[in-house]
Amino acid sequence: MFKFGYVAVLGKPNAGKSTFINRLVGEKVAIVSSKPQTTRENIVGIVNGKNFQIALLDTPGIHKTSSFLDKFMMKNVRSAKSSADVVLYLLDCSKEVDEIELQSIQKMKTDGLNVIVAKSKSDKKNKNNFVADIEFSSETGENLDKLVEMIVQKLPKAKAPLFAEDEFTDKPIKFFVAEYLREATLKILDKEVPHGIAVEIVSFRDGVTLHIEADIVCSKESHKGIIIGKGGQTLKKIGCMARESIEKFLGKKVNLKIFVKVEENWQNKPNKLTTLGYN
Repeated sequence: MFKFGYVAVLGKPNAGKSTFINRLVGEKVAIVSSKPQTTRENIVGIVNGKNFQIALLDTPGIHKTSSFLDKFMMKNVRSAKSSADVVLYLLDCSKEVDEIELQSIQKMKTDGLNVIVAKSKSDKKNKNNFVADIEFSSETGENLDKLVEMIVQKLPKAKAPLFAEDEFTDKPIKFFVAEYLREATLKILDKEVPHGIAVEIVSFRDGVTLHIEADIVCSKESHKGIIIGKGGQTLKKIGCMARESIEKFLGKKVNLKIFVKVEENWQNKPNKLTTLGYN
């Protein structure tokens, strides 16, 4: 008997959703950083087993909305939750559960959603006294196999897998190029700057070497100088880190040129969000 289904992975920012999906998929389909709200849109990561295929939906961290971008992110969460066969809600073991999370979990169960509540980061100090269905660690691998078994049990029967065996995501290469560049800014830049940036791929020419031109779009003129850094050193570090990630992912040489562009308050401009791929 073969099983296939979509699993929406939900939780607050930094609950470990992207790390969990990357571990199961075996490829870096979702960027990871210590900063909240790293994931901005739903990303499918495909996991193949002997008698199953799981399409994991990485979703933005659940948070209050204050901009059009925030609303776009939360719309993706609602869409994933409503269309999924199973909802996997992650609670961070190292943090206490708040009342809003408890209400959200209870509402999903009341609404009849197929919910698994799992406590992530079991290798960290446990400050979370909520009794979940399972505890696991993406870092050590503890209980990951058991969690996969729990998910498979809840998946619907299927005649065949939806995705080819060598597919591991539904996103195009350009998406990952932009995400790896954004990840580098998240890791190198500090404070409020990273969440005020987006990445736009301006030119993409594939060949023996992949030639890419990209804009880092920031929301304030003051941020532009911070991103570039003294003598262009910060931008150079961002470019080097991003290029290494892209080359590792694609297995080929990359020529990456980056420019910084100011677009004030872009997070609240629907037309700009559409241009950047947030629609």
